[in-house]
Amino acid sequence: MYDIIIKNGTVIDGSGRPMYRADLAIKEGRISAIGDLPHRYALRVIDATGQYVTPGFVDVNNHSDTYWQLLAHPELESLLHQGITTIVGGNSGSSLAPLTHPSIIRSIQKWTDVERINFNWLSMKEFLLEVERRRPAVNFATLVGHGTLRRGVMEDKSRAITPDEIEIMRRMLRTALKEGAMGLSTGLKYTHARGAGERELAALAQTAVAQGGVYVTYVRNEEEGLVKAVEEAIKIAGSAKAPLHISHLKAVGRNNWHLMDAAFNLIETAALNEIQISFDVYPYTTTGSVLYTFLPEWVTQEGRKMMLERLKDPGVRSTVLRDMRGKEIDYSEIIVEVSTLSKMLSRRKISEIAVLQGKSPEETVLDLLIASRGRAIVSLEALSEKNILKAVQHPFSIISSNGVGYGADHKETGELVHPRNFGTFPKVFAEYVRKQKVLSWEEAVHKMSGKPALKFQLKNRGFLQTGYFADIAIFRPEIIADCATMENPYQYATGISWLMINGFLVMEEGELLTKGRFGSVLRRSKSWFEW
Repeated sequence: MYDIIIKNGTVIDGSGRPMYRADLAIKEGRISAIGDLPHRYALRVIDATGQYVTPGFVDVNNHSDTYWQLLAHPELESLLHQGITTIVGGNSGSSLAPLTHPSIIRSIQKWTDVERINFNWLSMKEFLLEVERRRPAVNFATLVGHGTLRRGVMEDKSRAITPDEIEIMRRMLRTALKEGAMGLSTGLKYTHARGAGERELAALAQTAVAQGGVYVTYVRNEEEGLVKAVEEAIKIAGSAKAPLHISHLKAVGRNNWHLMDAAFNLIETAALNEIQISFDVYPYTTTGSVLYTFLPEWVTQEGRKMMLERLKDPGVRSTVLRDMRGKEIDYSEIIVEVSTLSKMLSRRKISEIAVLQGKSPEETVLDLLIASRGRAIVSLEALSEKNILKAVQHPFSIISSNGVGYGADHKETGELVHPRNFGTFPKVFAEYVRKQKVLSWEEAVHKMSGKPALKFQLKNRGFLQTGYFADIAIFRPEIIADCATMENPYQYATGISWLMINGFLVMEEGELLTKGRFGSVLRRSKSWFEW
């Protein structure tokens, strides 16, 4: 007898192959049979007539760990309502392990108030055990953050890294990979990684690939330097012979939108040269970032504490303002999402706050950073819808959220979070499959399940195949859609009717079940290359 049989559904198996009609049987957490199962018995039978049965979606660019939601609020309801069953953390150069000593947790301070954090691990092994203890609602895997490693050996010092320090980072990375991490990530736009050169990055990428890991990079520049930044990523991957994945590929700012085609050309050429390359994209024209990235780079050197001291110095402040005024930034398009300040400042444009305070937008940016202790987060309407369309359709793209899992009750904090946290995956179905018809259902599901599972070496996941873990989404194709907006992001997506994680039902007829959380911690298998 099976535990669950899903009958009368249309199967989209995650491979990109055409959909087909079949029943699925689940036993002991795995898919036990697929086909016509008319006389089989199960403890539970789900009638999926008129619905699509797919693998649960894999979000390879997720920040629920560094925003602390994974540990503080592991229910992650906004992810479940999107059909997400697996997330990969440790992105953009920041992971929660390994730590050389407790203060290194400050590597995530751009997103989280680290003063409120209690933690009891240093190694990757200890961290993953702690995540298991917290029982997350979804499966969780992690990368090793280059910024976390670098801060571990250099702390806040702004100087050239030494060969001995690179070797220490390589040893830390090697150990973390052996303890289950999936690869290495960089966030080259952020303070602690800006000084990293190709020699350092290539050495670490070589270490990652030697352990069977992937190299994931948030490239150094997404504005006028996008093409050069993508070239750098490809060069590093080529020298290390590493599988390369580019996080949230985009051209930021109207004057730079034309550069996206050149970036695509570089990626396609790299693939012809046998580099295993991919990138992820989220379906929104609004980006999210930490406010300090709008400062001149020299101001942020040596970390947040030094940055704040500089901004409080009248002489330095005047120099910062002068440099900022030399940049072409439209402050009427920058909205404060999270400021840790008065709720009155959230959901307002920088230009509006400037008028209210009788100051220039540049002065307002500095005041917000000082008042928020450097943790102000903003959104910016800066991307081209045409470029997003091209990226979503591109043969090397993967769909991701670049987001965080929240519950609707998080709205009470007054924070204006990005709608991608609630709507990314259903939005792709609603906009690009059903409305614009530029993707087939099979292509979209492949970019959300099988393709990311293969790239990130998630063994026995991402496909509907016998023997694979039963991470399964069942949805109504005619109504699946996002509901979250910039003005009201705390709205769950609609259309997902049933959801299983590791064979356990977590959603029934569109309602989340409260009987438990059934996500697993996924560790890189030493024999991933054998499957």
